[in-house]
Parts: sequence; structure tokens; C-alpha cells
Amino acid sequence: MLIRRPPAIQPSEITDHDLYLNRRQFLAAAGLTLGAALIGESLQAAPSAFPNLRKSPLSASEPPNSPRDITTYNNFYEFGTDKAEPARNAHTLVTRPWTVRIDGEVKRAQSVDVETLMRWAPPEERIYRLRCVEAWSMVIPWVGLPLASIIKHAAPTSRAKYVEFTTLSDPKQMPGQRSSVLEWPYVEGLRMDEAMHPLSIMAVGLYGDILPNQNGAPLRLVVPWKYGFKNGKSIVRIRFTEQQPVNTWNRAAPGEYGFYANVNPAVDHPRWSQAKERRLGEFTKRPTLPFNGYAEQVAQLYSGMDLRKFY
Repeated sequence: MLIRRPPAIQPSEITDHDLYLNRRQFLAAAGLTLGAALIGESLQAAPSAFPNLRKSPLSASEPPNSPRDITTYNNFYEFGTDKAEPARNAHTLVTRPWTVRIDGEVKRAQSVDVETLMRWAPPEERIYRLRCVEAWSMVIPWVGLPLASIIKHAAPTSRAKYVEFTTLSDPKQMPGQRSSVLEWPYVEGLRMDEAMHPLSIMAVGLYGDILPNQNGAPLRLVVPWKYGFKNGKSIVRIRFTEQQPVNTWNRAAPGEYGFYANVNPAVDHPRWSQAKERRLGEFTKRPTLPFNGYAEQVAQLYSGMDLRKFY
């Protein structure tokens, strides 16, 4: 089952051609079955999910990690704390139908399905670095839509200073939520100018295909200049607030995880250095870049701020 793509976008640009063409090979490379990655009608929705897919000029030039890397090494505590557990356990998540509530300080509070969100802005491919706090990183070819397009449709009021994202809370579907490792549901937040930045997207796929469950299906936040925990997965609510949201990891460990979470090699995590990172699949560590390599695009957002205090 192939994704219809504009002729100018070649699958070979981002992955092995044979792997791209064969959906079953893609899933097998992730150690999954069709049923484990996409439930029911999600699979049937694939051909029409991205009818106007285009390549974004905002993409990084680095080669992406392999589908196996991206789909089997995940931080998604709702399905387990071990990196391999989400790929094994996320088949329990039903991603269609999926409704997102948009409310708070907005003029157009509404509940919409994922397909409606995608009609607000045709998805595009973006290759982004993902940097996690455990000193590892990977490069992922996301399919996403600008977060700004959702914000514009919501029409925030003048009181909206932040955007809060809440993940699904359903221990039956998400067995990791039966533990007390974190307070559920998972909550994250951005300042409004961060959310409106053109690099911020809501991802709905990767490698030109529908987003696998273990990667945050059907809708996840991707903010590439921040550490990975900012990128909330399986989002069911987007709320606009006047006050800064209390994000999950900041509530759980305020001395370790701040609200901003900008990648900063000069500020170590209390339990490890952030100065270097290991790209998944590589042995040698590389220097961590300020703002994850996106300083030219986003550093002005934090002009005058003490980035050691606002970590």
C-alpha cells in the first residue's frame, strides 16, 4: 500500500527505496506486526492521510536514522520505562477515531478529529534532530503540520500566553499509566512565541507513513531545539492559558527538568553531562550544539534570559 507523493519528492531522499516501498518490511524492521503498529482503520487511512505531502525547506540536511532505530528505541512511559517497551506494548493504543479538544483562552473552542486538523494545513516532511536528556540523539524524518496553523484556527485571545498539551489518560490502552512513575496524564507546555515558531510542528507521521503508536500516534508535538521530553505524544487536548503550565517532568523533578528545556551543552543535568551526545547507531560521541543546532533560528526567542536559570 503506497503513499501518493508529488513526483519531485523521491523516497530515496530519506530512506532505502525498497524499504520505503514495502510497508511490511518497514514494520518488520521495527520488530512489529501490522496490527502492533497501526490499529484497524488507521492502516486503511494511510493512502489518503497525506494527499498533499511536500518536503519542507526547514529540514535538516543530516541523514535520518533507520526506521528500526526510530521505532524501537523510544521514550514513552505510558507504555513502559525501558526504551524497547513502547514498541512491544503500544499495539493496545487505538488511534481512530481520535478527537482533540482545543479550549482555554480562545475564541473558537472546539473538538476536532485528526483528519480535520490535517486539512487546516497539508502535512509536509521535515527532517529534525531529536535530542534526549540521556545524552543520546537521533535524526527523524517527520511528517507534520505547523503548530501555528492550529493556533490560528483556534483564534487565541489576548490573554493566551502559553499553550498546554495533554496526552491521553487511559490505563487500559496505556499500561504504563498503571504505575506511579509519573503523574498522569502527561502534560507539556510552550510559550506562545515558541508554539508559533515555524520549526514547531504537530507530527502525524514519519518516513512518509502514518505515525507508529510507539512514536506518539496519532498526534505528537515536535519542538526540535528542545530536549525530547518536551515533545508530548498521543495528544488529546490543546489548551491556551494565561499562566505558565506546570509540565509533568518539572512537577516530578523540579531540580532536574525546567519548563523551557532548551538544549544547552553548558548546563549539565544533575546526573550526567549534556556537553556531548551519542547519535543512535554511532559509537563516538559528538559535541552537543546549543539549541540542538537551531540557534540561528530560535536564539532570539530568549534574548536577555538567563538560560541557566530558565533551563
